[in-house]
Order: sequence, then C-alpha cells, then structure tokens
Amino acid sequence: MGDKQAQWIWYPGDFEIWLRREVEFRRDERGVIVPPIWRVDGPYTSVRFRKTFVTDTGETVKFSADGAMRLQVNGATPDRIPEEGIWFGKGEYALTVEVHHLTRVPSLFVQGETLVSDDSWEVSQLFFSGFVKAGKAGFTDAAVPPSDFRLETMPIEPVKIEPGDRSLFLDFGRQTFGYMQLHDIEGEGKIRLVYGESEEEANDFENCETFDELVISSKKGQEAIVQHSRALRYVRISWEEGVSIDRASLLYEYLPVEYRGSFRCSNDTMNRIWDVAAYTLHLNTREFFLDGLKRDRWVWSGDAYQSYLMNYYLFFDLPTTRRTIVALRGKDPVDHHLNTILDYSLYWFMGLKDYYLYTGDLSFIREQYGRMIGLMDYCINRTNADGMLEGQPGDWVFVDWADIEKEGELAFEQMLFCLSLETVSMFAELLGEAETVVRYHFMAGQLRGHIQNIFWDEEQEAYIHRRVNGAIDSSVTRHPNMMALLFGFLDPTKKKTVKRSVMLNPAVPAITTPYMRFYELAAMCEIGEHAYVLDEMLGYWGGMLELGATSFWEEYDPHATLSEQYAMYGRKYGKSLCHAWGASPLYLTGKYFLGVTPAKPGYEEILIRPALGGLEWMEGKVPVPAGEVALYMDTTTIRVSVPAGTGRLQFRSGRSPESIGGVLYRLEPNLYELRLDKPGHEYVVYYAAEENR
Repeated sequence: MGDKQAQWIWYPGDFEIWLRREVEFRRDERGVIVPPIWRVDGPYTSVRFRKTFVTDTGETVKFSADGAMRLQVNGATPDRIPEEGIWFGKGEYALTVEVHHLTRVPSLFVQGETLVSDDSWEVSQLFFSGFVKAGKAGFTDAAVPPSDFRLETMPIEPVKIEPGDRSLFLDFGRQTFGYMQLHDIEGEGKIRLVYGESEEEANDFENCETFDELVISSKKGQEAIVQHSRALRYVRISWEEGVSIDRASLLYEYLPVEYRGSFRCSNDTMNRIWDVAAYTLHLNTREFFLDGLKRDRWVWSGDAYQSYLMNYYLFFDLPTTRRTIVALRGKDPVDHHLNTILDYSLYWFMGLKDYYLYTGDLSFIREQYGRMIGLMDYCINRTNADGMLEGQPGDWVFVDWADIEKEGELAFEQMLFCLSLETVSMFAELLGEAETVVRYHFMAGQLRGHIQNIFWDEEQEAYIHRRVNGAIDSSVTRHPNMMALLFGFLDPTKKKTVKRSVMLNPAVPAITTPYMRFYELAAMCEIGEHAYVLDEMLGYWGGMLELGATSFWEEYDPHATLSEQYAMYGRKYGKSLCHAWGASPLYLTGKYFLGVTPAKPGYEEILIRPALGGLEWMEGKVPVPAGEVALYMDTTTIRVSVPAGTGRLQFRSGRSPESIGGVLYRLEPNLYELRLDKPGHEYVVYYAAEENR
C-alpha cells in the first residue's frame, strides 16, 4: 500500500553487530565452541524511535516491530494497535515507538501512504537524548525483519560415493559449505560424520577439525539435516549396527552474488588460477567477508581489507562490504584494537578510504565518521612521545605470520598509522570539519617525517624494520618496503633502489603467506614487474593447483609434501584450505594487468593502464558503479570501452600507435594516452607491445 517503500529500521550498527555475534559463535572445533578472542558486542535491547509527520488528507498507518512495542502519538499511548493500522486524520503528529527485544535486533517497520519507516526517523537507546539517524539496509518485507536474515541454500550431490561396511565416503568434487542431509534413515543408534577439506582429514577422526554425531530413532523414509553448517570437500559417514542410511547430500549455503568481473588470457594455468580465486572469494563472501570456511569463520579486519579490494574487481558487492565495515568497528567505548590487533585497527581506516574511492559514496562515510574519530582517538592515546604506535599490554602486533621481531616501533606499523591519519584528515575535509583536518594533517606530516628520518637507511637503500627503546634495529624486511612502494613513501629514485636492494634481493627473507604476497606482488606491479608477478602467480598459486587445490589456502610452502601442507597451529589439519586472502590474483589481474582503477571517487573518471606481463593476450571486465569496463589486449591491438563518465587509457608502445575513435597523446617516450569520452563506445588502438611488459 502507498507510494513510498518502507524499510525495517534499527539503531545504526545494531543489525551488523548482532549478525556478527550470531556468525562468530558458530565456530566449534571437535564439538567445543570457540568464542572470539575480543569483546563481543550486541545490539541495544531497548530503543526509542521518533518522528514528526504532517498529513493533509489523513491516512492509515501500519506498525510492525521485531520485539515488544509501545507506540505514543502526541504523548498518548493507544490501547492497542489494530492489525489493519491506525487512522491519522488531517494534522501534525509527534510519534515515538519503543521497541524491546533481549535476543534479536529491536527494529521497526511502518507503512502508510506518506509515512514510512526509513532513515528520516531518529532513534536512541536513551529516553530523551542521544538521537541519531536510524539505520537501514534495504529490508523491505514487513514479514521478514532483519534478524531473520539468512543465506540461500540449494541441494548438491556428491560426485563420488564409496560405500563401505556401515559407512559412506563422499567426495563433492571441490571445497564447499553447508548442511549435510541424510536420506532414508532407518533404525536406532548413533551416526558420525567426519568432515575434511582433504581426504586424509575426513578419514582421520582422531585428528579432524570438525565432526558431528547424531543419535537417531527413525522409521524408513525419514530424513535428517545436520544442525551445524560445515566446510568440507569430503565427509565420511559411519553408523552403528541397527542403523541404515540410503544416501546423503549437501544443502549448500551461499550468498547470491553476480560475477561481474572476468579475466581470460593466453595461459591456461592463469585462467584456472583466476577461476579458483573467484570461487575462493565467493565461498568466504557470506554474511560478511570471512577469513576462512573451516576456521576461523570470524570477521578479521586485516583479512577483510584484502577481501574488499578483491571484491571490487569481481562482485562489486557493496552491502557485504558495508556490513563488514560496520560490524568490525563495533560499539563504543573502544577499549582494544579491532580483533585486538594493532595493525587491524589501521586497516579499518584504509578500508573506508578504498570504499569511498571505488564507490564515491560519501553518505556511508558520513555515517561512520563518529566511529572513525572514536577509533582514531583510541589509537592516538596509545602513541609514544614521538607520536608513533608500538605494542602495548593487551595488543597483538601481527604484521604477518612470518618469523620477525615485533617489539618496539615497527616501520610497517607507522606507515599504516600515517595512512590512517591522512584518511581521517581527508574525510574531515570532505565533511567540513576544519579543526579535525588541521589536527590529523599535522600529525600525519610529523609521522611521515619520522618514518623517513628514523627508518630510512641510506647505506642499505631500504627502510629498516624497527627501533626499540631508541636503538635502531638495522635488519631489513620486505614488509615496510613493499608498503612504501604501494603507498607513496618513496620518491622515484628510491623506488628504483628499493626494487633492487629489497624486492629483487634474495638475501632479504621471502614472504611465505598469501596474506603478505597480496602486498608484495602489488608492489612489484607498481614498479613495472608484471612479468615477475605473472611468474610468481603461476608458480605459487599454480603450485597449489598442482597439488589438487580447488580453493586457495591460508598458507602454502612449495617445498612441503602434500601431507605436510595440511598442518598449522600445531594441529595436523589446522590449516584452512579455503581462505579469502588466498584469492589475491583477482585483485592483481584486475588492477594491474587489466589495469583498471578509479582516477576519481566512484569511477567518475576511469584510469586504465593495461600490461600483458608476458602474456600473448588477455581480456576481461572490471565492475564499476555504472556497469563494466571491458578490455581486450594482445601484442598489437587494444580494445576498450567504459560504461559511463570519462576515461584515460595509458599504454606503452614500441612504435607510434594508431587509434580508431579517439585522439592519442604522447606523455613521454613510448608512453601514450587515449581519452575515452564516449561511454559505451569501443575504442581500438594498434600498437607494438614492449617486451615483458
């Protein structure tokens, strides 16, 4: 009814915080719940909505709430709220609606001709003060409140079944996730399901990470759905004498998203890598961007930061991005770093900057601004006399799983902190907060100076790792140097020296996790080493494929045997074989090979710098708010189109190029630019590729 669409509304952040709590408490290991290691926030149990509205003709308004509801109209409480709604005659009305729920998100749905629940309502957890704009996320069905949010499911069958003595061994063909379904159960007794991301794990009850046991008493033809959702490729189902099971299948659980990005090239292995990376990210794109399917199934800020960037080149799924950002920040007061990890607080700021750059959505930034300031103030209050961050009691200084020293002032952490200060300063300027701009801009400038003066080593031509109690530790690691390449801490001359002295220097300890390979290989692309990056992707991710991977792993050691690959954290099968940070080829191919980036927020202007990196040809699409950028490139021809706005195609050519449909400009020797000012038009360039670029 009515011309305006109502939405469920709640206290801002409460839905995302509630949902995170629900998701993270689903983790168990061998039947034992493993709760998060940080403070677990929840929604306010009682909130108060308010709105003043005027009707010139009168209208009937329906009120629904998830929780106990008390409505007041001009200060008076109606005896009851009829199911068909309340009639409001011509006039002005002050409405307040209190909603209370102990376990779900107290939320409100209002539908009239002109009066609807939306973010024009205000809400507070207090009675008279503290009102803010109500939160919403597009829930428009009055019968489905936000606390009923569920992922979708579909049945899938195993690709291979091995029957045994009172057992079935199932192979679903690749990593997957969902609820096991048992069909045509008969008898009384116990059923055990042992799950494995590997065949070895599913056959090793004593050491497997997850299993389920059911006690059944069933007549022929009955079915059962196992209560817990599980990550698996294989499952061994066994049962006691007196029980029989005809067959089993999986109720696959997933978030429906559109694969808007694509990539194909002349190398078949690279095509398989891209496909498996896309599947890996999709499996971990759920209620939030999770770290892994088997464990931890938690929302980690550092993992999520990389997922945001991969997502921008595959799904461009903004609801999941926003849910994850909001849930990670949690509620005030801030009394520990996000996930208790110093660097993970800083990645949260960086994720907001990238969100704005890729989407141009300043309204979401405005909604998060207060939380941004609160977290930044917490970080600043933990700085030392030089304005730098180092681990304090209760902090986890992570950086990477690498065996590196983490005590003291790490150059890596100061770079992230500087970028975070600059991000808050930028948003303060966009939102007209002049005093905040001055404060954070000054602090960021001072910190940039410290980073250069303290950590740059002229002799080694590199950023050193750390300073401890005023004493320089002159060891060189890749971590700060690759961040310096990525985020503007090096001038052109120093970029060349760091490339030689660190990035291509085998004496500097290698990066071994896909998590940090994300940054390392992105940094190598920034300095033009696309051919090197292609070889590394083929060797590292291709190496996992050679071992039979159907999704990419939390960690991979090319020198370990297959059975050795599964162990981590002191557990035989502790490693996640479907980990979101393993999907970084999506980002590398989209941003650095297809070369598509936003030159202005929201892709108002698109910059395209394709590079073959030794490929004979490549083609693909990159999602942007208005559609997809399409590109084809081989060693003699480039074809490109943009869906909206304007674009610039920049490319290197060994000869003077020619174009159909545009004017070419020479920027420097062998570097050319074509302006793309006709949305939807395919531009064609004929050129000569430079070797290994």
